Amino acid sequence: MNQPQSKSLMQKFTQGLALFLPGIFLLGFNIGTGSVTAMAKAGADYGMSLLWTIVASCLCTFFMINLYGRYTLITGETALEAFRKHIHPAVGIFFLVALTTGVCGSVMGVMGIVADICYEWSKSAVEGGISPVYFAAFFLSLVYFIFWNGKTQFFERSLAVIVAIMSACFLINFFIMMPPPLDIIKGLIPSIPEVTSTNDKGPFLVIASMIGTTVFSGLFIIRTTLVKEAGWTLADYNKQRNDAIFSVFLMFIISASIMAAAAGTLFVEGIGLSKASQMIGILEPLAGTLATSIFAFGLIAAGVSSQFPNILMLPWLLCDYTGAKRDMTLPKFRIMVFVISLLGLVVPIFEARPVFVMIISQAFNAIILPITVACIFYLGNRTDLMKEHKNTLLANCILAAILFFSIFTSVVGVKGVWQMIVA
Repeated sequence: MNQPQSKSLMQKFTQGLALFLPGIFLLGFNIGTGSVTAMAKAGADYGMSLLWTIVASCLCTFFMINLYGRYTLITGETALEAFRKHIHPAVGIFFLVALTTGVCGSVMGVMGIVADICYEWSKSAVEGGISPVYFAAFFLSLVYFIFWNGKTQFFERSLAVIVAIMSACFLINFFIMMPPPLDIIKGLIPSIPEVTSTNDKGPFLVIASMIGTTVFSGLFIIRTTLVKEAGWTLADYNKQRNDAIFSVFLMFIISASIMAAAAGTLFVEGIGLSKASQMIGILEPLAGTLATSIFAFGLIAAGVSSQFPNILMLPWLLCDYTGAKRDMTLPKFRIMVFVISLLGLVVPIFEARPVFVMIISQAFNAIILPITVACIFYLGNRTDLMKEHKNTLLANCILAAILFFSIFTSVVGVKGVWQMIVA
């Protein structure tokens, strides 16, 4: 009697988990080392005063995820397919180029950061530390192994395990290093922190980077792919919406936990931050070995979880654009993913950040969001496509607000990139 009952419970758990796998995939894509760095820097420089930015970013992300997912539920088309058919093929090509460029820069940067973190962490166990190249090669092999041996559902379940580890690590760290609860509550009230002597460029570039890592166009494009892959139709609208809520809620919790960990330690001590790996050496005397190890493990999980969707981005986009079957076992896709994966060795081998590629990818990310918003604004109001489900007046007003907001943050982001070029 017990065995069938346990099987039934396991089946229910598996079915329940399957409802949220697309959202977990998006979460793994969104919370990477870039996001961790942006949130940690905000917490280190400004305490919890920019927590409202995470709330605003997550609300925008939920609205856009839901809107793009809803479009696919109604039309059965992915985003790139819709751009090519109903706007112009050049728009689809623009997204292919822009997102691929961003992904290539991200693959190099993310694995460089993960390898650097592991190197810093290994110094506590091995004199002089273990070379970052070995760590990069190990994690790239792990990600490619998962890709080689599975289909979309297997990818999602593998990512769910990594995301669960990442979430647990950052939540534990939150309770170990959290700032006073009153500071957290005050951070929910929108305000712009004053410029300090250590942050003469002000908080606007930090705000732009926080929004850029959360309200990411690639999320909305890939969302349509996941919805179509899940076989959801308009009858599954509640499933799609609940999955989006789950994804964005965890997005907020993890991002806020990272900010709080930095605010409760680095901000209190007046220590600034420029990259995530700095936290390994800085946190140990402030928070202890256990908290530092948990944070390092969370950072590594964040890097690996974002690396996996990154290497899948180009083949998935090509399938969407051409309308081809999404079969990742085809030799051309395996070669493509292998070449993209090798970019992760660039930073550890040459011991330098790919500054030019990262700057170009940031520039693309800065201009792509307004275009992403404008595209769904146009498609969502096409009566011939959406019929009675076209955007409501309220949805259009919210989209217009997000569009203006994204243009503002894009201008700030481009200015920041330009400062990096001329500095």
